[in-house]
Amino acid sequence: MKKIFLPLATALTLSLGLASCGGDKTTETTTATENSTANPADSVAAMAGDSARMAKPGGVMVDGVAMTADKDIVDNAMAAKSVSTLVSLVKQAGLVETLKGAGPFTVFAPTNAAFAKLPKAAVAALQDPANAAKLKGVLTYHVIPGRLVAADLKDGQELTTVNGEKLHISVKDGKVMVSNGKDAPATVQIADVISKNGVTHVIDGVVLPLAK
Repeated sequence: MKKIFLPLATALTLSLGLASCGGDKTTETTTATENSTANPADSVAAMAGDSARMAKPGGVMVDGVAMTADKDIVDNAMAAKSVSTLVSLVKQAGLVETLKGAGPFTVFAPTNAAFAKLPKAAVAALQDPANAAKLKGVLTYHVIPGRLVAADLKDGQELTTVNGEKLHISVKDGKVMVSNGKDAPATVQIADVISKNGVTHVIDGVVLPLAK
């Protein structure tokens, strides 16, 4: 897939001055099953089963609002004030209809505070209509094809995102984190927000794909 977002990602990475996690490359030990983004149960019935398993049939609370499984990913996100920046950028990038589609999708959703950590110039660049294609590349780096709840995410796992790049999963002390494999990871703050077309995990950082 054409890496249209790389120039922006490079600029963002440099401006943020993100610290490298080191030059050593960990030997890949995860199995093919662990690395798979496919979920064996992507049906409405399975989603209902997930809700029952998580003991939250009334939906997960985000900003005091119940995110319920009868709504799609976008409609649930629009009701949560803490991800309004993400919703605005999704609209600007023309991804609303995609994320309202059948899916299923797994979305790692950065909060408003996560976007506020980026330099103002970087955020302005993302919001520039001229950079719509680059914005789309950054946003789709946070989206995985398939429906993965927190229990499906394993330490050392690599997931292929919608834009074709790898997203790295780490789990420490029960906390799930996502990263580009080099920079400091973002931590899942609210997991398993089940929607009718997938699942959302709210994270505290914007994950930027690495330039190559």
